[in-house]
Amino acid sequence: MQKLVVLISGTGSNLRALLEASEDAEFPARVVAIGADREADGLVLGEEFGIPTFTVPYTAYPDRDAWGDALIEQVRQWEPDLVILSGLMRLVPAGVVDAFSPYLINTHPAYLPEFPGAHGVRDALAAGVDQTGASLIVVDNSVDGGPIIAQERVPVLPGDTESTLHDRIKPVERRLLIQAVLDIANSHIDLKELTAS
Repeated sequence: MQKLVVLISGTGSNLRALLEASEDAEFPARVVAIGADREADGLVLGEEFGIPTFTVPYTAYPDRDAWGDALIEQVRQWEPDLVILSGLMRLVPAGVVDAFSPYLINTHPAYLPEFPGAHGVRDALAAGVDQTGASLIVVDNSVDGGPIIAQERVPVLPGDTESTLHDRIKPVERRLLIQAVLDIANSHIDLKELTAS
């Protein structure tokens, strides 16, 4: 059984989907802890699903590296097989990448390498493209430039707003994430091999 630590900043919609999937006795992974960089709304899912939570507030540390060191210390206590950044709206410092890579993965609401960064959905709309997508990547020290685990196209519809487009991308992100966790746990995806190529 793979142990997962999920890190969030917001409501945790991907996290909820993962928690619901892992309620199936056949699912080969379990979320052992939920962490956040602020008092995120999604932390209530810990109470709902009986999962421990922790917060490492970014503002409590003098700089990004100090925050990263505290985050590493918290995450390591749970001895995870996989660390998932699921809506963590903060670039993790190199120390975090070094500590957990390649078993550190992230969802992104665009078809990478198109539209990396914090505003992937907004940037796709601004570019006037007719399709964008969702991606799941191994986190490295670039901005959303790590090896791609899975991705899928999502059409941009006439009249789409950032909100309506993001609402169509989110279910695709969730599906990609759950399938990848399943494939990693069942050794159908080898993250070491993926990052070596």
